[in-house]
Amino acid sequence: MTHDRHSYAEPALVRTTHLDLELDLDFTHKVLVGTATHTLAWSGPGDRLILDTRDLTVLEVEGSTGDGWEPLEHNLAFPDDELGSALTIRTAGHAQVRVSYRTAPTATGLQWLEPEMTAGGVLPFMFSQSQAIHARSWVPVQDTPGVRFSYAAHVTAPPELMVLMSADNGTRSRRTGSYDVVMPEPIPSYLLAIAAGDLVFEPIGERSGVWAEPEMAKRAATEFGDTEEMMRVTEALFGPYRWGRYDVLVLPPSFPYGGMENPRMTFATPTVVIGDKSLVSVIAHELAHSWSGNLVTQDSWDDIWLNEGFTSYVENRIVEAVYGTELAVMETAIKQHSTVLKLDPLSPAELAVELPGLNHGTEYHGTTSLGPLKGCWFLSWLEERFGREVFDPFLRGYFDRFAFRSINSQDFVAHLQEHLLTPRPGVVTADEVAAWLDEPGIPQFAARARSDRFEVVDRLRDNWLSTGELPTGGKTWTTQEWLRFLDAAPDVVSAEKLQELDREFGLTGTANGEIARRWYSIVAASAYTPAYDELATFLTRVGRMKLVLPVYRALSGSEAGREFAARVFATAQPGYHPITTAAVQKILGAAS
Repeated sequence: MTHDRHSYAEPALVRTTHLDLELDLDFTHKVLVGTATHTLAWSGPGDRLILDTRDLTVLEVEGSTGDGWEPLEHNLAFPDDELGSALTIRTAGHAQVRVSYRTAPTATGLQWLEPEMTAGGVLPFMFSQSQAIHARSWVPVQDTPGVRFSYAAHVTAPPELMVLMSADNGTRSRRTGSYDVVMPEPIPSYLLAIAAGDLVFEPIGERSGVWAEPEMAKRAATEFGDTEEMMRVTEALFGPYRWGRYDVLVLPPSFPYGGMENPRMTFATPTVVIGDKSLVSVIAHELAHSWSGNLVTQDSWDDIWLNEGFTSYVENRIVEAVYGTELAVMETAIKQHSTVLKLDPLSPAELAVELPGLNHGTEYHGTTSLGPLKGCWFLSWLEERFGREVFDPFLRGYFDRFAFRSINSQDFVAHLQEHLLTPRPGVVTADEVAAWLDEPGIPQFAARARSDRFEVVDRLRDNWLSTGELPTGGKTWTTQEWLRFLDAAPDVVSAEKLQELDREFGLTGTANGEIARRWYSIVAASAYTPAYDELATFLTRVGRMKLVLPVYRALSGSEAGREFAARVFATAQPGYHPITTAAVQKILGAAS
């Protein structure tokens, strides 16, 4: 494996193969207290085990003697701001090592919500977010995707709360205050997940269902009603679903992402539950991770494209199979357009850093970079050149060959050469492949997705900008058409045009978070103050980073906007996840 520079662990010497957790959820003090017992496979001298931690209090470390436990010498290093502290344990090749510990209330991988921050307003809520390197803030672990392990957990919590993990939870929402779960398949640490709250279950199909607060459960089950069909079409394309069940946990609005692909239990934002299924590509994306990411995993965060690029490709194939080619093409065009927009202002030197060849790793801090978009584009290009009758079996073979393994870009390239390029010479040139793998940017020969409906939208938007004439048919547009209209509009638009557009189409106050993200970004950049009250409500109600960070960036472009943003953030921050809080603080700090 490649060395993971985001981890202190030494997998070449020793690996965790199984993890047993005993956890007590203390909502009063907002901490987890318990033990993590590592079953170890040694390939080195056996004199030390290094685990990743961040802000953990280590209470005791012991090694198994076969008939009991003995204390082990250990040292917790001075913390690094990003990586946390290395926990070095002196061992004698122990088969098991047990760490007793307590988390901090400020653990970056956990959020503790007061009752008023939930839909029901009566019971508290807690959930984790371990990707990318936040598992170490609530479990002492080899926090690298290059190490995979099975796990089992016993969790105690207030008896009025339901506890779920990224494991086999069953479907009974019987609350006992004591829960046992098992994850039999080996997973990397970033897929460790836990949640506790007022949660009930609604079935979707034989293998799928929704967990959510009672106020949200039935709505979410209806919104995600196509999940079982998504599973079937993906299995037909890329092989069997190997995780037993696929359930979705709908979290409170503070969840910082659209979704998190925790195996057997996707964590999802409520912002996609709007009643028309127009944003359920989020579920297609997280389900796709069951093959690309969860089943075949990057072995370090430098190769994030192996997870996210493949997943975006599989997501698009799911959307096409379930909802039609037109929607899939529009979704692809939206993503490609956003990529090109980000690339246009970059110098060659900046481009080499932001979007290098896929063989060259880039820094990753938990937000999706441009690399995954390039990876998806590369796979789509291969599909177009070789045809689906060749490319689909190739990709299915890739998932079969590397199932439950962690690999790097070189592993994929070797598989590509052996199973696609060499058997079919002349379909693509070596220079073309090298342009994707070794050169920065998007190759000039890469075709962009083309949508007839978007071309109509583009003409209507250009006409609106030049003449002020409102777009005809806008009231029947899909979410994707509105996103195209707004995404390709200038950041700054006159107050008169914004007022007329808003009066006709009611964009201010929209329940659609994706449309709100772009509309409020234009509102902020244009200082269109009549919409500021609803803008503030949006930023306070939603904690999903994809939706709120662009608006904060737009506000930070002026002194008045920064002052307004600071006031809104002061109100919104108690409801934000620590990851979102840090991202907003970075934006406002840089602007000031």
